[in-house]
Amino acid sequence: MKTLEMALVIQEAVILPGGRQEIRVVSPNQLLMVASVLKGDYRLALAASKSSGKSSGKSSGKVNSSPPCYSTATECEIIDFHQLDDDSLSIVIEGRQRVKILSAAQLRDGSWIARTLACQNWQDEPIGEKFEIISAALEQFYEVNPDLLELYNQVHLEDATWVSQRWLEVLPMYNKDKLQLVEQPNCHKTMAFVLQLLKSHVDA
Repeated sequence: MKTLEMALVIQEAVILPGGRQEIRVVSPNQLLMVASVLKGDYRLALAASKSSGKSSGKSSGKVNSSPPCYSTATECEIIDFHQLDDDSLSIVIEGRQRVKILSAAQLRDGSWIARTLACQNWQDEPIGEKFEIISAALEQFYEVNPDLLELYNQVHLEDATWVSQRWLEVLPMYNKDKLQLVEQPNCHKTMAFVLQLLKSHVDA
């Protein structure tokens, strides 16, 4: 299968296909990375940081190294951007395709370039009656967090895969535990996990 080089952004949050996030771009190397993605020089991949991982710092050139993130990542597209009051740049990204990081190199400015291989996205599937509470709870979550809802042109509360991936993005869990669910062949384990979580919260 064909591999691709991508500009790699490492962040605390997980983003999955269909998800959207707003990211503040501050440093000059981040601005250069965004410019190269917008020009089409690289595609963009976002990966979740390892809590104990530490970057090796700036190097004197392009060297193969291990980035402080998990190998499961998501190819994203920049769908909007605007300048903030402090002159920093805000970009809105949307997850498109799950990828696996095969190798990575850190550039002199501290940014990362990763060699990636596409993975299969979860297939869309309707929510069964047993799991409708998960969809309803996500709708309530967005009502309490309208800034997140505003990122989406439309929501897909009828789609089990879409709903379960949005829960994985917002639940306060370790990235390692989230990605164990992400790496399953479909959304079923995530749906069961979130359902159990909601039931335990109601019963408490």
